Amino acid sequence: MPPIKVKNAGKSPSAKRKSGVTGKAVTRIQREKQDAILEAALDVFSLHGFRGATIDQIAEQAGMSKPNLLYYFPRKEEIHKRLMKTMLDTWLQPLREFSAEGDPIPEIRSYIRRKLEMARDFPRESRLFANEMLQGAPRLIDILEGELKDLVDEKAAILLAWMDEGKIARTDPYHLIFSIWATTQHYADFDVQVRAVLGKDRGGEGRFEDAARFLESLFMSGIAPRQKVS
Repeated sequence: MPPIKVKNAGKSPSAKRKSGVTGKAVTRIQREKQDAILEAALDVFSLHGFRGATIDQIAEQAGMSKPNLLYYFPRKEEIHKRLMKTMLDTWLQPLREFSAEGDPIPEIRSYIRRKLEMARDFPRESRLFANEMLQGAPRLIDILEGELKDLVDEKAAILLAWMDEGKIARTDPYHLIFSIWATTQHYADFDVQVRAVLGKDRGGEGRFEDAARFLESLFMSGIAPRQKVS
């Protein structure tokens, strides 16, 4: 089983965001300013949540004045909305790539690994999402009940088809997906706890590879086709 590849720790979805100041074409400097604000906001929102975060905190984290920040984003809500949209696009990509054309076991194993990679590489985004969920998802509920539900319904149908064909064991496809989300995201949202319990010897970068191997074994054992008793 190939190990999880170490990605550039400096890369985050914020580096891929499209910029735009009031819909006008922006200069390179303006784009860099927006990116700096979004990076700072990601730190602040992931730590304090939407309600606890302030424009002043974001401006200080970005190293700019509050009036300068407000030129690019007049309201805190606009910054948060931009971050959430980018985060969801990134977060859902592995599930979108889950293909009915592939073999079930490799497809599910690959999905587990991609989700664990995201927990490792994008912990701030994971905490941002968790904070939003804990508040009742007031700014995301339409997406959760619309785009996300449609996507999960589509992938659940693929899992059910594989079950009908006897390629994987019969189980609840929705709770299978939920379980993958919960176990992989734990390594982002509770990373401090994970490292503390594992200790210095096992709490380094290798903890993600250890987690990947364990979760693959756990889920593959659970979904392996049951042998028929003659």
